[in-house]
Amino acid sequence: MIEVTRDVFRLAQAFTISRGTRTEAKVLTVTVTRDGVTGQGECVPYARYDETLDSVTEQILGLPSSISRAQLQAALPAGAARNAVDCALWDLEAKAAGKPAWELAGLDAPKPEITAYTLSLDTPENMRIAAQENAHRPMLKIKLGTPDDMPRLEAVRAGAPDARIIVDANEGWSAQVYADLCPHLLRLGVAMVEQPLPAGDDEALRGMERPVPLCADESCHDRSSLPKLKGKYDMVNIKLDKTGGLTEALALRAQARAEGYQVMVGCMVGSSLAMAPAVLLAQGAEVTDLDGPLLLAEDRATPLTFDAAGVHPAQPALWG
Repeated sequence: MIEVTRDVFRLAQAFTISRGTRTEAKVLTVTVTRDGVTGQGECVPYARYDETLDSVTEQILGLPSSISRAQLQAALPAGAARNAVDCALWDLEAKAAGKPAWELAGLDAPKPEITAYTLSLDTPENMRIAAQENAHRPMLKIKLGTPDDMPRLEAVRAGAPDARIIVDANEGWSAQVYADLCPHLLRLGVAMVEQPLPAGDDEALRGMERPVPLCADESCHDRSSLPKLKGKYDMVNIKLDKTGGLTEALALRAQARAEGYQVMVGCMVGSSLAMAPAVLLAQGAEVTDLDGPLLLAEDRATPLTFDAAGVHPAQPALWG
């Protein structure tokens, strides 16, 4: 049996990117039950990819209840619907076997991973204050993507002079804006820039100097994306909601590594259930960005643990 429920998690504070502001995370929870054993997964339908709660629910409920993970890969395209079901099936298999998901996947035992903490788009002064309040964190991610980003970047660096800073432009820059900003990104010690140009316009990056590593987010969904990234990006951001689950995400990670890309493991704004399988994926990644639960005012009954060591692997009561 496959069930889908809608859950809403309030955010600790309004979260803004170049596309808009939200105050809550709306997610779908998938529960798969077979022979008295239950597995769960979570997805976050994303309007940028023409997904809604209704459309993703319809995709999921159209699946046969006995579907396997292997069959699922062909039954649904990469995206949120396949992700929630794939992760629920991993959880189900782990619980049925009495073994952790990492062992079933042939992975080493997972350890905590340092995660970025995201500062949402705001006025330079408010972003400086937010950076100062979070200056103890080893890595801050800044949401940018407007024509007025330099004052914001300067403000964050002033507020957190020692933090590793990564920047997410959310497709908000042009090639000219990116070229103009490059010297300042270097000067301010930015470690990486995520998706500076719209995915449909990123051909302009080919052949441009990349003094700061560029990471493909909206331009990279699954393994089929990789051929188009050559000469434009240095890193890929692997998100379960884009790959369509842990199964494809692990395959994408392996192929991206083989082709010379560094790996970032990211997330949508969701609960600990959405992050739990991604923690396995993030082992050894150059950048881990699984701070979704840190942005929430409420979470799952058995949440992930975040501390100075980073985000810890999930307890079996949560997932896997």
